[in-house]
Amino acid sequence: MALDHTFEKRKIVIGGVAALLVVIYIVRLFFLQISSDDYKLRADSNAFRKEIQYPSRGLIYDRNGKLLVYNEPSYNILVTMQEQHGIDTLDFCETVGITREEYIQRMADIKDPSKNPGYSRNTPQLFMSQIPAEEFSRFREKLFDFNGFSWEKRSVRRYSTAIAAHILGDVGEVNPADIDSDAYYRPGDYIGKLGIERSYERQLRGEKGMHIRLRDVHGRDKGAYADGEYDREAMPGRNITLGLDAELQTLAERLLEGKLGSIVALDPRTGEVLCMASSPTYDPRIMVGRDRGKSQAEMQRNPMKPLLNRAIMGTYPPGSTFKPTQALIGLQEGVINTTVSFPCSHGFNFKGLHLGCHGHASPIALVPAMGTSCNAYFCWNLMRLFSNRRKFHNVQEAMTCWKDHLVAMGYGYRLGIDLPGEKRGMIPNAEFYDKAYKGRWNALTVISISIGQGEVTATPLQIANLAATIANRGWFITPHVAHSVQGEKLAPEYRQRRHTLVDARHYPPIVEGMRRAVTNGTCTAANIPGIEVCGKTGTAQNRGQDHSVFMGFAPMNSPRIAVAVYIENGGFGAKFGVPLGSLIIEQYLNGKLSEASMARADHYQSLRIIYGNYAR
Repeated sequence: MALDHTFEKRKIVIGGVAALLVVIYIVRLFFLQISSDDYKLRADSNAFRKEIQYPSRGLIYDRNGKLLVYNEPSYNILVTMQEQHGIDTLDFCETVGITREEYIQRMADIKDPSKNPGYSRNTPQLFMSQIPAEEFSRFREKLFDFNGFSWEKRSVRRYSTAIAAHILGDVGEVNPADIDSDAYYRPGDYIGKLGIERSYERQLRGEKGMHIRLRDVHGRDKGAYADGEYDREAMPGRNITLGLDAELQTLAERLLEGKLGSIVALDPRTGEVLCMASSPTYDPRIMVGRDRGKSQAEMQRNPMKPLLNRAIMGTYPPGSTFKPTQALIGLQEGVINTTVSFPCSHGFNFKGLHLGCHGHASPIALVPAMGTSCNAYFCWNLMRLFSNRRKFHNVQEAMTCWKDHLVAMGYGYRLGIDLPGEKRGMIPNAEFYDKAYKGRWNALTVISISIGQGEVTATPLQIANLAATIANRGWFITPHVAHSVQGEKLAPEYRQRRHTLVDARHYPPIVEGMRRAVTNGTCTAANIPGIEVCGKTGTAQNRGQDHSVFMGFAPMNSPRIAVAVYIENGGFGAKFGVPLGSLIIEQYLNGKLSEASMARADHYQSLRIIYGNYAR
């Protein structure tokens, strides 16, 4: 009986072990076939081939329907490591135009998870990209000799002209950060890197499609899976029309040749950018294809910084173009009116402080002070504002009021244009001066800010926006490059008015003063027959030669264009700023330049300003 009992025990143990093995086997099978997708992926990769269908990127037009950016076909070469065997690598390298060393390095990079996240031996991996059609044809003819290699059709951006590089931007291959931030992208995809291509990437890129192909055990294509029932076609990107006038942009870039600076023109009624030129610039066509990286590296080494969009990234003292803001604040806060006059003895003189000015009648009231750009008038205006103890308890409170007005006019913060990289400029506040002077400061300490010097800085875009605000008598729409996006409204901020803190009734004398500057003041070079131009010069002090600045709009009573010109080291505002600004206004409003103006344009194009060792 004891023996039988022992035998029974063994049967139970053996049976239990067998049952446990069966359970383990079932669990393992469940894990492999249900929980884990490793085998499913391998099976799918053997049975199916999922071909991504790439959408055509949206086209870009100017405001008059001129095509600026379009697409041309190009090709990528892919490799599936599981199928890549038995090829003549020397023949392959000669066919695609690379060395054996490059071939080995590319294969290593593909297998490196740090450089190619999500690598799989069973799925196609990018080997070469952006191959032009004429080069690709040689590879395609010999494709049957290269096991594991395949191809996909893509497109490459093309630019119809050499203008507007800083606005249009460019397209480049995604980096790991792009892939991590958006599941849409995979290695080898392209994304907008700069300009409008980056700002409107989601609208321009479209939506990918997918075709599923059936394969036999030998990897041969057997046609569409389920007769294409599960295929999804790509949706092309949306086209974008810009507010840009291509002819005006061409003229602006031409006038800036050989100079550092910027020209910005806006439609004050809509906030649309009519032109935005920055110099030096570059031909956007060099930022296309496999040479993009080389071109970018060369420009990054260039000391003149051609990649810098000075219109929105350059921050400068606005000089006398800032004076209209000071007059408007003084009028709103009641410290001046149109009849109040201030003395000017070749400048502002008070308690031993002298700030110079050119000769004109004295004392002087607001409108003629605007026309002659009198420094003393605006210094006295700031003195009155900061010393007004009936309204402000101290200079800090007055300074805060001053700053709030300027912020509402578009200074001190980014305006919010639909381009990447915009800078905010500088409008100092009371805390800034309290820290700098340990609380011991007054209007005299900071008097230079009244004429757009000192700590005040602005971008050319902000200066052009001020011209638009005055043209509109107290409001502006956030400047923007896009006029319309196919099938989609622009963001609300590009359709809504932003009002300043100054009543509309205070703007007419500022407009009158800017008109007088053109008819009989510092901007007479901006006179255009048949067009009432309003303008304001600026000569911004600098460590070297002064900067030449102009701000204006036209026509006076039905404004259609507001413009700012900023030429680094250009000297007086009337030397470069005013004549260049008048040419931009004439071209846009008349649709062409007169013969005399064309000769002037040729003259200013030929002028070069020497910067250190560089004559640009």
